[in-house]
Amino acid sequence: MAARDGRDERSGRARGLRAAGLALAGALLLGCAAAGWAYWHLSGNITSVDIDGALGDDRPARPVAVPSASPVPTGALNLLVLGSDSRGGEENQELGGGDSGGARSDTAMVVHLDAGRTAATVVSIPRDTLVHRPSCPLPSGGTTRQASGAMFNTAYELGGPVCAVKTVESLTGVRMDHYVEIDFSGFAKLVDALGGVTVTTDVDIDDDRSHLHLDAGTHHLDGTEALGLARTRYGLQGGSDLARIELQHTLVKALLEQVSTTDLLTDPARLYQVADAATGSLTTDTGLDSLGELTELGRSLKGLAADDVRTLTMPVLPAPADPNRVVADEPDAGDLWESLR
Repeated sequence: MAARDGRDERSGRARGLRAAGLALAGALLLGCAAAGWAYWHLSGNITSVDIDGALGDDRPARPVAVPSASPVPTGALNLLVLGSDSRGGEENQELGGGDSGGARSDTAMVVHLDAGRTAATVVSIPRDTLVHRPSCPLPSGGTTRQASGAMFNTAYELGGPVCAVKTVESLTGVRMDHYVEIDFSGFAKLVDALGGVTVTTDVDIDDDRSHLHLDAGTHHLDGTEALGLARTRYGLQGGSDLARIELQHTLVKALLEQVSTTDLLTDPARLYQVADAATGSLTTDTGLDSLGELTELGRSLKGLAADDVRTLTMPVLPAPADPNRVVADEPDAGDLWESLR
């Protein structure tokens, strides 16, 4: 009788272990399926443009790569980052994008990552800068007309990301290794997913066009308010685009601080929310159009703190023919771009 009881006990333990094993295997399979779906979904969020294929070899040369044993990229890198004043979609229209007649590059920044990825320089190009806009290929097979004395942001409006990149490379002589664009709704969702952002302004802001009304001081902004801060212009003294850029630089530093203090790795749900917001309204070149490639870029920047990021505006002067426009201030502008090659 005792032997039978022992066999029954062992048999019960075995059934229990098998059941636990099946449950664990099921949980692992579900976890893997969920992770696979999340990866597929986030990668599918990203829209890509084949910049290299469209522009070919008629571009500034890439810097010579220095061999490195690091498992992540460490070479110098230049990215063109555009904030798109997209006029399509209900969410973008509610945030000030206007009608569905097109889109403009509302914000343009050249981001230079130093070799070693321990420092970065962000250079804003005022959208009112008068530039030589080169002829750009169009998806239809045609080309845009080149123009002298054209406003910088017309390049994107006429020829999209490809023409924006070509115009920046023509202006700077610097090869853009990657292209990143985020629209109104995507930026607002990203800030909200991060829990908002804290900024300090030195002046009162009262701008009906950007829907922002703030007293001077420190404020914790949600996504819509942060977008308003990035866009505000007419609520500033003189309605200056250069003053708006200064606010954008303040916002960039504040966002970097917010990211560094938000421990996303210990909160998978929050991490997914941030990743979904970041990729949901993102357009990149084909070299950054997957979650794996974006993650690799992010891993290479893990040692970069907000204090390691320098923010500048391309040196400009009032345009001789139009005081409401600016032109590059040479040789200072050229010297700045030379330092980023």
